[in-house]
Amino acid sequence: MTQSTDHMPMRVIVTGGAGFIGSAVVRHLIQVQQVTVRVVDALTYAGNLESLASVSDSPMYCFTRADITDWSAMHAVFQEFQPTHVMHLAAESHVDRSITGPQAFVQTNVVGTAVLLEVARAYWMTLSPDQQALFRFHHISTDEVYGDLEGTEALFTEATPYAPSSPYSASKAGSDHLVRAWHRTYGLPVLITNCSNNYGPYHFPEKLIPLTIVNALEGQPVGVYGQGDQIRDWLYVDDHARALWCVLTRGLVGETYNIGGHNEQSNLHVVQTILDLLDARLTERPPGCGSHRELITFVTDRPGHDRRYAIDATKMQETLGWMPQESFESGLAKTVDWYLTHRTWWERVRSGAYRTA
Repeated sequence: MTQSTDHMPMRVIVTGGAGFIGSAVVRHLIQVQQVTVRVVDALTYAGNLESLASVSDSPMYCFTRADITDWSAMHAVFQEFQPTHVMHLAAESHVDRSITGPQAFVQTNVVGTAVLLEVARAYWMTLSPDQQALFRFHHISTDEVYGDLEGTEALFTEATPYAPSSPYSASKAGSDHLVRAWHRTYGLPVLITNCSNNYGPYHFPEKLIPLTIVNALEGQPVGVYGQGDQIRDWLYVDDHARALWCVLTRGLVGETYNIGGHNEQSNLHVVQTILDLLDARLTERPPGCGSHRELITFVTDRPGHDRRYAIDATKMQETLGWMPQESFESGLAKTVDWYLTHRTWWERVRSGAYRTA
């Protein structure tokens, strides 16, 4: 049965819905919540419609290829689909790419968000008072806007001052500020979430966890920045999708919610754990290696690399009743197993064939 709010069926636009987190959200909305979804994605390198294959035949799914910076295209989507909710995940998100090409991050993350907010506001103003009260613009952001943490005890809270370190995190901080401004100035009913590092199936293999897995499976060096002592709080992507649903349907308008996995791990430990999982699952070893750990190669650290992120998700737990279902160990095991059994998916990404499908 389709979810509804006060008897009005939900119709959700998901920007960036062909990306890693976006596709997990779309699968959750359709398969679990039975909500009608319009995916909007420009299908840049990180967008992959093959990640939506399990829902693409559903009558609750439709897709529009468009760039969020294109006002006319976004206006047309809103007018045709008539959404009750928007979940904005479209973003350039790879820190390394932001260092070598920051302008694309400003264009998509800042300008694109501004365009989407204006289109959403114009649409919202045409709704009846009851429909306006039900509408939500949910902006999905990152914990990287807070910069990094000193020591081992401090946690990011919703009140932590912004101190972004990279062009990526600065552009996401800018988009967060725009969303808050559109709420305060125009009354647009918004929600903001800032989440810790995600991992899981369908993760584009340039990020740490999937890159480690696929490089190891191909017998290639597994690069680790610096000494690998950077600490991240890891969250299984399906737990994130469940959290976003909680915020979308029960969060208070104008509020920010931090979402974290309570799984702080150093990058080196993450890599070593993955390689140990592969040792336990595969009888073959890379040529000349007794263990997959021997593939580890320490490389020069990247500029401005944050040392530690960690989320205090108390607000999510106490006000919305959300808790992650996966531990770091269970989620990482599921992730490794998925990449072992879905080799065709990631090989097509590595070769670029997915972009011609």
